[in-house]
Amino acid sequence: MASQVSRSLNGHSDIPQPRKIALVTGITGQDGSYLTEFLLEKGYEVHGLIRRSSNFNTQRINHIYVDPHNANKALMKLHYADLSDASSLRRWLDVIKPDEVYNLAAQSHVAVSFEIPDYTADVVATGALRLLEAVRSHNIDNGRAIKYYQAGSSEMFGSTPPPQSETTPFHPRSPYAASKCAAHWYTVNYREAYGLYACNGILFNHESPRRGENFVTRKITRALGRIKVGLQTKLFLGNIQASRDWGFAGDYVEAMWLMLQQEKPDDYVVATEESHTVEEFLEVSFGYVGLNWKDHVEIDKRYFRPTEVDNLKGDASKAKEMLGWKPKVGFEKLVKMMVDEDLELAKREKVLADAGYIDAQQQP
Repeated sequence: MASQVSRSLNGHSDIPQPRKIALVTGITGQDGSYLTEFLLEKGYEVHGLIRRSSNFNTQRINHIYVDPHNANKALMKLHYADLSDASSLRRWLDVIKPDEVYNLAAQSHVAVSFEIPDYTADVVATGALRLLEAVRSHNIDNGRAIKYYQAGSSEMFGSTPPPQSETTPFHPRSPYAASKCAAHWYTVNYREAYGLYACNGILFNHESPRRGENFVTRKITRALGRIKVGLQTKLFLGNIQASRDWGFAGDYVEAMWLMLQQEKPDDYVVATEESHTVEEFLEVSFGYVGLNWKDHVEIDKRYFRPTEVDNLKGDASKAKEMLGWKPKVGFEKLVKMMVDEDLELAKREKVLADAGYIDAQQQP
């Protein structure tokens, strides 16, 4: 563990206390960025694994990045690795020696998983297995006891009717969901077979202004901002009758952390226990800025999935009772938060468009 100096009541340095070390895969994603902020506030040293790319993809964590040459302040460090490369996973475990591992990395887009099913399975399912095996062998070889968190998904429930809890059968309806089911059961198996402290967090849909722009909630608020300032007029969507249990990602990362602070490992559903349709999301978001969504939204069959998931609504009773966790941000507050951010983004985009620096005509 890294050193963390505690402070006595009179402000003088006391006995150095160990600083916990966390390793986060998917650190550049929505959840990874919020989890990193949360862990840094808790006094952790955080290491993130990132894939090599010709373009920087660290926008969500740039605000907390400190150059590693500033050793006293750089408590978040980034390393190149990939869930498809078992050797890199084991190497960084040996070097970093984390106390906790959070596996958030994935090809996480459901619709895209139908287009690239092999890759999705390799990263989401087998990638989790590679990391679990790396943790197991590292623990044995080094006499350690890393705690492991596996990011599950409500998509695993698929067509099983709501409400969905930890005991609800899975019926996945996409390559992504099937891959998440495999990762879930790999995690359970390593817990039962090897005594690994491994938890599954079955998180229902969680959104934020940091959500990727090709996910339906962010697609809506991003387009809405541009529509409001005159940069586009239409928004094309698929099944707007699909119903989801939407929460705020910033709330959900606390539940991840709480799972690894318990005496024994277990699996938990994390949800708001409310379900809303995409149409309701449209009504709240467009209504918030004084627009009628029906004037701008068109249904495009290309956005329908080969197998749809109609209704997801979680039962988070166990998380509330055992972890003491509950969501702080409600549905309408979440929607308005996202609209506010994307409206400001669209205003900045319009300044550039009006000055001729960008072409704003890509959207109809």
